[in-house]
Amino acid sequence: MLILIVDDEKTQRDMLQGFLEKQGYKVLTASGGKEALNLFETAPIQLVLIDHRMDDMNGDEVLEHMRSSSPLVRAIMITAYGNVQTAVKVMQLGADDFLEKPVDLTELLAKIERIATDFSVQEESEKITESIETEELPLELIGSSTKMQELLSLIYRIAPTEWAALIRGETGTGKELMARLIHLIGPRKDGPFIEVNCAAIPENLFESELFGHEKGAFTGAVSKRRGRFELANGGTIFLDEVGELPLHLQAKLLRTLQEKKVTPVGSEKNLDVDARVLTATNKDLKAMVAEGTFREDLFFRLNVLELIVPPLRERREDISELIQFFLEKYASTPISFADQAMAQLVKYQFPGNVRELEHLIQRLVTLVRGNTINVPDLPPEIREKQSTGGLLSERLAEVEKEMIVSALEKHQWVQTKAAEELGISERVLRYKMNKADIKK
Repeated sequence: MLILIVDDEKTQRDMLQGFLEKQGYKVLTASGGKEALNLFETAPIQLVLIDHRMDDMNGDEVLEHMRSSSPLVRAIMITAYGNVQTAVKVMQLGADDFLEKPVDLTELLAKIERIATDFSVQEESEKITESIETEELPLELIGSSTKMQELLSLIYRIAPTEWAALIRGETGTGKELMARLIHLIGPRKDGPFIEVNCAAIPENLFESELFGHEKGAFTGAVSKRRGRFELANGGTIFLDEVGELPLHLQAKLLRTLQEKKVTPVGSEKNLDVDARVLTATNKDLKAMVAEGTFREDLFFRLNVLELIVPPLRERREDISELIQFFLEKYASTPISFADQAMAQLVKYQFPGNVRELEHLIQRLVTLVRGNTINVPDLPPEIREKQSTGGLLSERLAEVEKEMIVSALEKHQWVQTKAAEELGISERVLRYKMNKADIKK
């Protein structure tokens, strides 16, 4: 990442430049606004550290020119005159943050590292998007929210490996889609992608389904059949709802993963299998291990890499984009949402996540009269959600409660982690939970 330091004090410039270069960053410096703008036009600068008050131009003027030229540039304002008005103006211009002089170098480095991480996430998620477009992959990825970009960035790093990956998430979040994406951009993309829904296979047929069987191995086995692991040879096997596996079948799956061999039912011969294993669950496997309903050794074998697909309520920014996608997919004639209907829909919690939203749009485009979906067209559970009207204190309390519940659910109700994300102490979190009657 190339950083530009803009400050009319040479001592300050040299100090910051020396410090950042020692951290491995490439740094340019400018003694004023005009020089900074000239450098900005010729060099691929990604982050600017700008002094707020300089002789030729103020820092906010410099930033305004830079943002008009490149809206993607990131900036941190440095000022000796820190106040609320300065902070507000800086944020309105699109700066990431501002620091007061004398600069706390540890704090500055932490802010820069967060911005560098953002660049990496954006770059990796863009590469996945490019892969989907250039290779014409048979799937659609909708969502430009931060959480989705972070997930795509993680997939970009996981896909080239051969290690097992566990995909966690609530029902309807798109776990299968993520598994297919990992396969399609990974080294096994030309091999088969075999999906197994562990919850849908009868217990007495699971071994045969997964490992195959010989003719006559059991009643009804009228011919030889290849198992899913054998079919996935050279590609990927995706075990969906893996938390539904009975214990005695977990032991057989573990043996297959360890030895990379399967023994068809009724056969004495082992078959070598070479398939990458991806699994998914909406259950808490760690809790199941503690309860004794899921083998700990199998959990560690499956959970080499972990992805968490965020629920739709944690990425509400994507809802309107998803709605537009589903409208184009299912509406036979152009249909749009009225502003009030869209606002009401975005507030809904969507316990069924993206799948629930998709089914909702299918229902609405089928039943709506005319070409505009209004609030009365929405289902009662969405239409009758509490209005955003009322006293400010009531609205703030509702928003606070939703944030607390969201943080707790994200961290499996571990209060220390939820409090850390919310920026409050665990004691304050417990007080707010009691006050709002929030229980698991």
